[in-house]
Amino acid sequence: MPELPEVEVVRRGLARWVADRTVADVEVLHPRAVRRHIAGADDFAHRLKGHRIGAPSRRGKYLWLPVEDTGSAVLAHLGMSGQLLVKDQEAPDEKHLRIRVRFADPVDGSAAGAAGTELRFVDQRTFGGLSLHDTTADGLPDVIAHIARDPLDERFDADAFHHALRRSRTTIKRALLNQSLISGVGNIYADEALWRARLHYERPTATFTRPRTMELLGHVRDVMNAALAVGGTSFDSLYVNVNGESGYFDRSLDAYGREGEPCRRCGTPMRRRPWMNRSSYFCPRCQRPPRPSRLS
Repeated sequence: MPELPEVEVVRRGLARWVADRTVADVEVLHPRAVRRHIAGADDFAHRLKGHRIGAPSRRGKYLWLPVEDTGSAVLAHLGMSGQLLVKDQEAPDEKHLRIRVRFADPVDGSAAGAAGTELRFVDQRTFGGLSLHDTTADGLPDVIAHIARDPLDERFDADAFHHALRRSRTTIKRALLNQSLISGVGNIYADEALWRARLHYERPTATFTRPRTMELLGHVRDVMNAALAVGGTSFDSLYVNVNGESGYFDRSLDAYGREGEPCRRCGTPMRRRPWMNRSSYFCPRCQRPPRPSRLS
């Protein structure tokens, strides 16, 4: 599943090409793409048609398009292979095209012919989809109201996160992936930030001092901003921006996917360990495992 930098890249593209445009028509080509919209495909299309799309928003890995004057929003679940693409209406359909949204008006300030662009949801594995939800007073789709703010949010409360981290009584990587504590961090950027902070993924959260938490948060922000600068991380063609272009941060990864390669800091071969149906990559020298607690 895309993490914060990849979702933010898509959000910025949608802000350029989709915001402030009125929906002319919606075509649902596969029912699984709207399975989270309980009322079904026809209702999904009907409730969007004729309405104006507001500025795309994001919290952590979650992306949504406000539907103006309705108190609702289109929540995008990208899953493992979902893509939101802006294409010319005359462009050939993608093999795994699931939803098509046509617009009644051009992009403000765009060149002639921009009115012919449409929004397409493409999903090879059909794990993702689009759905309409009521929004809260804060403008969030109600189904994600429990999601914490992400570390790039200007209203993210670092002190509150530190206290919640200490109370969580878990290990640090589990905490970083807990979207109710901090959103937007997934397996890739957790490994990268922990490598930068010289922390083992099984370090107990109860041992974190405030300075240690702030240092780790700094690394989380740094690695995410670095990924944003190059369009995110793409290991294959499944993650792309709205123009179909891949990101290049995979070329700059220090930990994730580098099993057996030398640590960029000390030269020790990097290791991979199975972890919660995923993998954790770390340097056994720079990121020493915590000592086992003594039995009382």
